[in-house]
Amino acid sequence: MKIAMVGQFPPHVGGVGVHIHTLSKELIKQGHEVYVITYPHSNLKDIDGIHVIGTSGLNIPGIRGLMFKINAKKALNNLLKEVDIDIIHGHYLFPAGAAACEIGSKHKIKTYVTAHGSDMFEMYKKQSFMRPFIKKVLKKADVVFAVSNALKKEILATGVNGIESKTRLYWNSVDIDKFSPDNKNVLESNGKPIVLFVGNIIKRKNVNLILEAKKESSQDYELVIVGDGPLKKELENKVENENISDVRFLGSRDDVENIIPGCDVLVLPSFSESFGLVLIEALACEKPVIGSNVGGISEIITDDVGLLINPNDSSTLAAAIDKVIGDDEFRQNLASNARNRAVDFSKVEIPYDEMK
Repeated sequence: MKIAMVGQFPPHVGGVGVHIHTLSKELIKQGHEVYVITYPHSNLKDIDGIHVIGTSGLNIPGIRGLMFKINAKKALNNLLKEVDIDIIHGHYLFPAGAAACEIGSKHKIKTYVTAHGSDMFEMYKKQSFMRPFIKKVLKKADVVFAVSNALKKEILATGVNGIESKTRLYWNSVDIDKFSPDNKNVLESNGKPIVLFVGNIIKRKNVNLILEAKKESSQDYELVIVGDGPLKKELENKVENENISDVRFLGSRDDVENIIPGCDVLVLPSFSESFGLVLIEALACEKPVIGSNVGGISEIITDDVGLLINPNDSSTLAAAIDKVIGDDEFRQNLASNARNRAVDFSKVEIPYDEMK
């Protein structure tokens, strides 16, 4: 079969791109053809047998999404002139899901959409003007996937007619061959334990809480922050102005699988999170994890692999880090269970009705 994916894709960094890439590779392995329509980028190219189609447009906050909706629709229409597409799958409800649904409906092609988290937890809940657009996507889609039970609950709460019968749980998955404790470690150490954060440096990820916890911790460790975003400079200034010791910002990296093995614990203190892909990547590398007791994070972290904290209280994070760093036996017990937990998320299921 021929499948058209719409959404973020490498070299764009983020969980949505990883999700699309992982699913697309499995489809290719099973003999299907995959075309991905994604945001503009100078380094886009076909990879792993996947046809990658970039759109035009400006990468300016506020209009980037609208531009992508328009240009993704154009790209889909052009693709349909050349390829007999069987399935369209939009990743992230708006703008990718909106573009997928409009073209799918127009050409009577089965259309799936995946909600990835902030489209519901942030855009829908906090930007009231976006609710009608997102509800329209949920209404038009033939099938709606949610990457966690918490996210599925939010989708059902919209009350869109018929939403319950067509909404399904579809977990993110991790490549346990790519993420392994045996990977080469490129993370240099100063001899102290390393606490690691990997993700976008945005308000929702709550990176500031880790800096506050660093000031309160009784244990001596190095904090390594991997990622980029609008708050990076502000947090770098905070570290300098408040003399927070042993903090390194590495910026955005494409070799995370070789960075995670060098840490002692990975922390994800998000205010909201639909899933938390980096958590299962860390678990696959046999690392303990600490995360907020919210959304999909609380569905991933069990007592035998990590700790849950209050994202509004830096003292709970400081205590959790101190516990993991300061108690070797406890940390090793968590690490010994970690990879088995990651295996729970290692199988890539093909979610389409047409292939079952």
